[in-house]
This record gives sequence, C-alpha cells and structure tokens, in this order.
Amino acid sequence: APDVPQDRLIIYFHGGAYAACSPTTHQDLISRLSRASGAAALGVDYRLAPEHPFPAAVDDSIAVYNWALGHGFEPSNIVLAGDSAGGGLVLSVMLAARDAGVPLPAAGVCYSPWVDLECTGESMSANDHLDDFIKYGGLSARAQSYLGGADPKHPLASALYADLHGLPPLLVHVGSAETLLDDSVRLAALAGKAGVDVTLKIWDDMVHVWQAFAAILPEGQQSIDETGDFIRQRLG
Repeated sequence: APDVPQDRLIIYFHGGAYAACSPTTHQDLISRLSRASGAAALGVDYRLAPEHPFPAAVDDSIAVYNWALGHGFEPSNIVLAGDSAGGGLVLSVMLAARDAGVPLPAAGVCYSPWVDLECTGESMSANDHLDDFIKYGGLSARAQSYLGGADPKHPLASALYADLHGLPPLLVHVGSAETLLDDSVRLAALAGKAGVDVTLKIWDDMVHVWQAFAAILPEGQQSIDETGDFIRQRLG
C-alpha cells in the first residue's frame, strides 16, 4: 500500500506447508494487512521443500529479518506475521533472534499457525469432518518432506516444543473448524506459561486461513482489521 508510513514494516511469511505458494499467491492478504496496519509490508519468498528442506525456510526468513535491521528499520517498528507454515516461521525467526542476541521485533501475528510438525493435536481427528483443507495424511507427508530427516520436535521446526520465554507480544487467530485448531490453543497456553503477552481468538466456524478469502468473506476482513488494530498499538 503506497500511502502507508515506510518506516514501519510487516514482514510476512506465507503458508503452503513449506512446499507451496509464494508472496504472489498471498498478495491480496498482504496488501489488506498493510492497509489495515498502516505499515509497509514485505512478503518473504523463502525456499521450498522438498528441494530445500529444513532449515532452508528458517534460514531465509532470518536473513530477511536481519536485512531489515541492517537497512534502517528499528526492531520496535517491525512486526512479523504469517499464516499456517508461515505462522511457524514467525516464531522460528523470533526464537533464533532471541538465542543469537539479535533485537526482537515489536510483535508477532500468527494466522492458523502450524507449530507441531508431529501433528499430534486432538483436533487433527476431531475436526477432520469439518476441515476440507488440511488433513492428517497430507500434512504429515508434507512435514516429512520438509524435515528431510530432521527431528520434528526441533524448536525451530515446531515452536510447540520450544522455550518461548522472552518473546514479544503475539496475536493468534484460528478457526474453530480447523484440524490445526489445537496447534493454536497449545501454542497460546505454552506462550502464556512462558510469560509472553499472547492473545488467542478462536473464530466460530472459520476454516484454515480464512483471511485469504477477505474479498468475499466478511470475517476475513474483520480478522485483518482486528490484526491492524493490534499492530498499530504495538508499533506505537
């Protein structure tokens, strides 16, 4: 969005199970989020599996954050955001930055994040009849493809198995009809126990990353608008 302040930045990590999609597929969502937040937005074109397994996507995402820090963006003026696998990357970048002593961004936003590559959430089966997008078999196969033999409980692959202390405020939006519902519920609980300021909102009857359908789904734009309010508050 050309009419937003250029000193505030959203770094956006797209979903696609680490194997599909791009900033182009998510262009509408990213631009809507930029307008709602009053901040410039940068979509990250990270390398994809299976050609580039873990930790390639994490390495690329960290590199973009470090690039922003080196090009005049204050960490307090940066928010990391992403959906599904990209929501996982939001946390991976924060964890890697924290452990490396790199200044952390102002906040993180996760839409329907995938943060358990073992796919152990009870909602994987309980919501299977409701979710036409994400199924256990397909998701588990994508996890194996991305991991390439790495431990699914590696903290930079699955934030659900990480120590989340010291992370900045998090906003998590997830739909009640998602097989990945429990990833968000467990993530919020883990973050809260670690002292993180975390806000979890479960949207009734919404599907995986419904924000991508904002052009035709009012709840999609509503979620984006609420996210914009959150980001504006965090960016002062």
